[in-house]
Amino acid sequence: MIKCKRRMPAEWEPQSAVQLTMPHEHTDWAPILPEVLAVYEEMKHEISKREPLIIVDDIPHNDTWARDHGFITVVEESKGQRSKVKGQRSKVILLDFCFNGWGEKFPAELDNEINRHLYERGLVKGIYEPHLDFVLEGGSIESDGKGTIFTTQCCLMAPHRNQPLTKEEIEERLKEWLGAKRIVWLQHGSLIGDDTDGHIDTLVRIAPNDTIIYTGGDDDHPDLVEMEKELKELRTMEGKPYRLLRLPLPRPIYEAGDRSRETGDRRQEARDRLPATYANYLVINGAVLVPTYAQPDLDAEAMRIIGEAFPDREIVGIDCRAVIKQHGSLHCCTMQYY
Repeated sequence: MIKCKRRMPAEWEPQSAVQLTMPHEHTDWAPILPEVLAVYEEMKHEISKREPLIIVDDIPHNDTWARDHGFITVVEESKGQRSKVKGQRSKVILLDFCFNGWGEKFPAELDNEINRHLYERGLVKGIYEPHLDFVLEGGSIESDGKGTIFTTQCCLMAPHRNQPLTKEEIEERLKEWLGAKRIVWLQHGSLIGDDTDGHIDTLVRIAPNDTIIYTGGDDDHPDLVEMEKELKELRTMEGKPYRLLRLPLPRPIYEAGDRSRETGDRRQEARDRLPATYANYLVINGAVLVPTYAQPDLDAEAMRIIGEAFPDREIVGIDCRAVIKQHGSLHCCTMQYY
């Protein structure tokens, strides 16, 4: 009897492609379109050197955050049946969840049609599995490839996502659909200026050899200090502490024309500050693409730390100052396939 075991791969496992959903003049990128397209061209260049690209350009879309409207890939591996091709998995499952603009904050009806169009055109390969009655964004979950899924309670339990489901009911669904053995719910962690309600990929990333790379806190981000304490208490499924690598926070970056500089209003400063983070990097075949913010000392420190976790990959910096103006960064712009 052949038994299939479902699993969500870790990001550093071999990928078949990466998706980019391109900015255009009818998105919020319109005022800085040439500037942000230059960043996307750099991403396209670095990714296409190493693996295929899926470019979403001629399918109507509201916005460009492929991480949150793209398919989430899981695999089903057969026990008792060897693949005829070395390393080939038995099944690739394309999970299509609802994206509702991070809790109905922004329009997303066109973004929710992208996956179906890609599948019907044969641009992505696998078994289509719809879960469009459940809201789940790719940026809200992180997998170690071994059965542990990390997420944040502030995101998955935020208003206008999956109410009235309880935390236990959401966990049960995640375990079933993602093949998870356990869900790690972080109770702390948020960035000033974040409108995703605390996506894990801005805060905590999983790396090989039971390593956690995370965004460190400061006086302006006391919740990140509490998150660090939480991570120090966390254990692997084998009961061992994780190896922790602490990323610096970029120096504050503000929206253009921020009013707090004129008024000295700290509350206004918090509203104007953008959620820049080095944790929003992308692992691809042979490289890690790291967001940078024209802060040479901190950019270099972040790239060095990420390189410690991925010594076999080239570490490539990409200036994401344009992308952060829409409150996202490099990882948010992309979605990988296996």
